[in-house]
Amino acid sequence: MRNLRTRLVLATATMLVVSCAQQPPELVDTDTQTAGTLETQLGKITGKVIDSATGQVQSFQGIRYAQPPTGAARFLRPQASKAWSGTLDATTPAAQCPQAPRLGDTNTPQAEDCLFLNIVTPSSQGKPRPVLFWIHGGAYTQGSADDYDGSVLAAQGDVVVVTINYRLGLLGFAGLGSLSSEFDGAASNGFRDQILALQWVRDNITDYGGDPSNVTIFGNSAGGGSVLALLAAPSADGLYHKAIAHSPTNTHLPSQDMVPMLVDHLKVDRAGLAAKLRDLPVTEIVQLQQTAGQTGGTVDGTVVTRSTNEAIADRGNAGVPLIAGSNLDEGKAFTMLLPEAVWSTLGPGLALTVTSGADPSAYLQALATSYPDDTPKQNNERIWVDMFRHSAIATAQRATQAGPGGWLYQFNLPSTKPINGVQLGAPHGAELAFTFNTFAAGKTLLLDLYDATDPMVTDLARRWSDTIIAFAKTGNPNGAGLPDWPRYAKDSRKTLVLDRNTRVVADVNRKHLLLWESVDAAP
Repeated sequence: MRNLRTRLVLATATMLVVSCAQQPPELVDTDTQTAGTLETQLGKITGKVIDSATGQVQSFQGIRYAQPPTGAARFLRPQASKAWSGTLDATTPAAQCPQAPRLGDTNTPQAEDCLFLNIVTPSSQGKPRPVLFWIHGGAYTQGSADDYDGSVLAAQGDVVVVTINYRLGLLGFAGLGSLSSEFDGAASNGFRDQILALQWVRDNITDYGGDPSNVTIFGNSAGGGSVLALLAAPSADGLYHKAIAHSPTNTHLPSQDMVPMLVDHLKVDRAGLAAKLRDLPVTEIVQLQQTAGQTGGTVDGTVVTRSTNEAIADRGNAGVPLIAGSNLDEGKAFTMLLPEAVWSTLGPGLALTVTSGADPSAYLQALATSYPDDTPKQNNERIWVDMFRHSAIATAQRATQAGPGGWLYQFNLPSTKPINGVQLGAPHGAELAFTFNTFAAGKTLLLDLYDATDPMVTDLARRWSDTIIAFAKTGNPNGAGLPDWPRYAKDSRKTLVLDRNTRVVADVNRKHLLLWESVDAAP
């Protein structure tokens, strides 16, 4: 039960940060008008023309990529959507997948029929463009395709940006495989949704000006974890060609059998559990998440067949180039939102990611010994940092060893605006406004942390987003205005530090690398 409580607190913590961070986007001051009708393989579609801060783009929202995962299809693998009749109105977003209300976003429509995607493209004509495929974060329990707007990025880089919904919480990640073979892989149905969306992109993105042979998957937090999970999902192989994982957690812990807990909680026998779950109103499924805790991001054995690290090594040079990174102060937003009473429960659960599921006691003791003057708050923040940074280092290092190449970044730029009177430094998600270059429109994203009129901020945002675009185009992040960024290798450990003085630093994480090594947890 301790592990279950820890996973619940972890999910709650991440949801709180994401709730504050991911408000419905207001990225650019735009004039919109209805776009001309586009002829596609699936039917006619009408979107919007958007005059973004960096150029004109076409936006298509709420495009179905899967049949409704409802009724008898609940908890099963997604099925591909079919062609539509008439003209599809793609000028408004679809409902988000069922989830607990997010702070400041309590009125957004939700529906179990939620497997839709959005596309922003400079044009459906001309030479096919690289595709950036965004997977949102939110502890695998919250978030939506509409949390981030790719308009600035698409126009700036002449790329196509796709954002997707995928099933969340128990609907997307319930370990029901022990019930029957029908539910094999149910613990990774959210990943199956992502894979089906990638298949849709492969088959249809040329209609929107995209190149299906040049797709980059990228995401933050649970979205970054999803990127790493897809690396370990054989059915996703060949659907993407580069990967970027912002503050990810590595996929290595096994999926939990949730059947005993659900049988006990719902007061039903095992034989009747499937029918009971399918009959439950979706609001009760969402409420059940509070009992289940975090369920996503595991190795289920059917969809995700091994750990990310094993998968990178297995694929060798047939794998993909990878950028991974974390932020200097990942934990500060979490400790600001969570009461001190939960830290002692939370820490060991977070530490399992650092120790790849092994007993974290030695690591926690080493951390306390290395920082004897830490307050409980500071200790908890260090564990958050280590959880994300260990995963980023491990995957970048292995991608270089395997052949395709891995690049490691660390986002250190301190925020210039306090939140609730607290200076958060460079907390979880702080770099995403720079990745999407929302500052180009004079606006910010994610807790409104940075002054959008500061030339240093806007310059770094332009150069970092150009670096993301360069990587999507060529598989190499260099040549976009930042210092020369070498691959991350174990012998040199060169890391791009994004800050007021952006630079490449060798062995910037030496102290913690030695700490991890001392407890047999080296990445």
